Amino acid sequence: MKIAVLSGKGGTGKTAVSVSLAALIPGSQYVDCDVEEPNGYIFLRPRIGKSISVELLVPTVDVQKCTGCGLCARVCQFNAIAVVRGKVLVFPEICHYCGACTIACPEGAIKEVPRQIGVVEISQDGAFIHGRLNTGESTGVPIVDELKRNLKEDAHPILDCPPGVSCSVVHAIEGCDYCILVTEPTPFGLYDLEIAVKLMERMGIPFGVVTNKASEGVDLIDEFCEKRGIDVLVKLPFSVEVAKAYSQGILPIDVDDEWRARLALLYEKVKRGSNK
Repeated sequence: MKIAVLSGKGGTGKTAVSVSLAALIPGSQYVDCDVEEPNGYIFLRPRIGKSISVELLVPTVDVQKCTGCGLCARVCQFNAIAVVRGKVLVFPEICHYCGACTIACPEGAIKEVPRQIGVVEISQDGAFIHGRLNTGESTGVPIVDELKRNLKEDAHPILDCPPGVSCSVVHAIEGCDYCILVTEPTPFGLYDLEIAVKLMERMGIPFGVVTNKASEGVDLIDEFCEKRGIDVLVKLPFSVEVAKAYSQGILPIDVDDEWRARLALLYEKVKRGSNK
């Protein structure tokens, strides 16, 4: 079963839930798809055994063939090419590798060359895999795709997604059996949860909600989920002890028995929910 853990916003506890599930579930594979800022390794402490370079094809110009007509710049939708006084300037950091400029060039003066945008690193036992996007790059989608190409067939992948509902998130959750939406009982948490729910409904993936930092009393997340018929899988209570341990790179389930029990229950509910 392939499980994705995501949230409409950052800071809800998405990674805390992901790494804890990876530590609890036998035969799991933790996959950190938050390639702009991966931090699951802080808690799981893997020994990296393999590194894969992720490259894109970006344009380069043969000045001997180029006539400076400017057609390449006109077809580029991302302003990655400019023509100044007949000279073509390429800005590879904002190129979206669509290849339109290569096709449009009437002189055949543009060709594509590989350029590294990041890496995928895999632990020696294959139970941990994460991606790292180079600083300043425009998209992490190719790294997410490379991560998914390296999933273990005999494992239970847990995909720790980027925050929000960007293209990287969409690519990460495609093909997943179940999605866990982690939120917090605040107006900001509810607003972003609603956006994440719309994405789930559009993609047709079974999902449920985990409320982190829950407290006693009226819960606006509960009210929203009840109205929409959404399963609230578990509530994780606010804990100073868990927060302190997390800041030191210690798994929440290693310092709080209630967290351990509720996440074990979460996994059982997810297994049932994915079979609906």
